[in-house]
Amino acid sequence: MAGPDPELRLAVQFACTAVNLPGRAQIRRWVAAALEHAAEITVRIVDAAEAQSLNRDYRDKGYVPNVLSFEYGELPVNPSGARVLGGDVVICAPVVEREAREQGKPLQHHYAHMTVHGVLHLQGYDHVEPADAAIMEAREAAILKRFRIPNPYFS
Repeated sequence: MAGPDPELRLAVQFACTAVNLPGRAQIRRWVAAALEHAAEITVRIVDAAEAQSLNRDYRDKGYVPNVLSFEYGELPVNPSGARVLGGDVVICAPVVEREAREQGKPLQHHYAHMTVHGVLHLQGYDHVEPADAAIMEAREAAILKRFRIPNPYFS
């Protein structure tokens, strides 16, 4: 039997002019579904210039990414006495829109995938090594299935 859902403090920021963005409530559902621990998370949807700047400044990469995760480790004890994971997930709207179009998938499905992907990174999942990628991809697919979203790796 599963325990209660982990506590979530979520801020959602829309820092771009893109249309057809997911709503705050939907983003909350995606984040909550991917959480394994109590967390304080900010999800920020940005334009290409901000995503590229963050990728350059924090990862020394020159390209515009679809999603970035910044994990801050455990934050001080919250009022309930539990330590919580802190982090930011930054999603680049123009890249997500382009990828959804190129992959022939609904835009909201791709936003869900990028949100879940970013939250899993905050919790230590990675895809650098093939074995780790298989674990992360399976976890993503299982979470997305709850929303009736097909496995993004077999579309």
